[in-house]
Amino acid sequence: MKRITIFDTTLRDGEQSPGASLYPAEKVRAALQLARLGVDVIEPGFPASSPGDFAAVQEISRTVQGVEICGFARAMRGDIDAAVEATKDAARRRLHLFISSSQIHLDFQLRKGRDEVLKMATDMVAYARQFVERIEFSPMDATRTGDEFLIEMVEAVIAAGATIINIPDTVGYALPQEYGDMFRRVRTQARGGESVEYSAHCHNDLGLAVANSMAAIDNGATHVEATINGIGERAGNCSLEELVMAIETRKETLQWETGIQFDQIYDTSRLISRLMNFPIAYNKAVVGRNAFSHEAGIHQDGLLKNRNTYEIMDPEALGIPRNMIILGKHSGRHALKNRVGEFGVQVSDAQLDALFVNFKKMADDQKRVSDDQLISLVGETVDIMIDPYTLLDIQVVTSNQMSRMASVTVRDNATGEEASYSGTGEGPVEALIHCIKQAIPLDVEFADLELHSIASGETASGEAAVMITVDGEPYRGVGIDRDVIMAVSRAFMSACNHAVRANAKDAAASVTV
Repeated sequence: MKRITIFDTTLRDGEQSPGASLYPAEKVRAALQLARLGVDVIEPGFPASSPGDFAAVQEISRTVQGVEICGFARAMRGDIDAAVEATKDAARRRLHLFISSSQIHLDFQLRKGRDEVLKMATDMVAYARQFVERIEFSPMDATRTGDEFLIEMVEAVIAAGATIINIPDTVGYALPQEYGDMFRRVRTQARGGESVEYSAHCHNDLGLAVANSMAAIDNGATHVEATINGIGERAGNCSLEELVMAIETRKETLQWETGIQFDQIYDTSRLISRLMNFPIAYNKAVVGRNAFSHEAGIHQDGLLKNRNTYEIMDPEALGIPRNMIILGKHSGRHALKNRVGEFGVQVSDAQLDALFVNFKKMADDQKRVSDDQLISLVGETVDIMIDPYTLLDIQVVTSNQMSRMASVTVRDNATGEEASYSGTGEGPVEALIHCIKQAIPLDVEFADLELHSIASGETASGEAAVMITVDGEPYRGVGIDRDVIMAVSRAFMSACNHAVRANAKDAAASVTV
């Protein structure tokens, strides 16, 4: 199979997305995860752009092993010197030089003629080649440049020492057929064109970045530049996870492969989303919340019988927690009975009928039913207590003059005993979590929180999704309430109850053995 080099530019082009700026330590943390993901090349930043970016690139070059580090630079001596210095400790490195090539860029951005730009490109490639052997060159806005000048520039930089030619669709303008044909023409018509490697760099302004990248591969590219979650300027870049899963899922047809470790995709996606404060769209392919979630009763029934009926990828192989059934007003009895069975409860047909009526009413009122709400409905239907702990009451006091204070009352359903706990924090959520943790007999780590509005207007409910870990194992809980703080408390308690039930089963199994 054709091996495709995955060049990750999340920390350079992705970080240029407004609001996505990272501190150097955050960049190092992200780069280490990218290495675990199995990318071949990391472009950690733009060393000449700021002291912070220089420091981040330098530290990543020193600490991140097993990947090639790319120093990014304009075709200017100062930029090249900064990139060379920042990456000098990398075990393997390349320099990535760029200069505009389209007439609109030359006229309005650089305000230079073609001959002048051509000389700058060749002079700086030759200068950079003194320091490193692998030189990547990008004619910026190549897809609006025109073949004549594009091929002339590519020929010139190859003669000057460029070893990798990147043809960027800088503004996401190209169509797949056009972009693929451009690679073929440059590769076959430029003198020395067959002696270098080719890289694709696509933006997603028309939603075609992944398709264009695949067209480039089909026409000779062996490197693809992409970002986690497709983050990047404007509409973003080629989405790494979408590209590699398209290659993996259709590899028998495409005959391509990558070195990506698929079980690291979800963790990497979540980390980048958190560090950059960029939420992932619900319907985002591969890593979006709804990518492997199914509410329609017909789909749920098919999935419960055979996953392949409606899923072409295995979410668990991507590191995504299995949560394919979302219970809402479109869900059917089969899915409801299956979820109740996951709680360790068996219901009769009559009980299921009664539960289904109450479930549908709640789903119509608030669109979705969380596990803690369903557990409450099940408990009322079969007259048993499923959750180990019940959150009876919470109080939160906020102030702009002091720490937030919270108190909760929790019932241990095994003993019937009630106890109250108090805590403080810089925010109301932190104070609340400190309280509830005291009631749970496990070492709970609060890992992640998502807050969403289910509807609009003053009466909208808030949905909180909380992820916790216990001994490294993740547990998720969802809470819905018109009070967002209450929604968070419900979600956290639901996750804790899930963890307590799971640990109790493990303990019982070990005793039985």
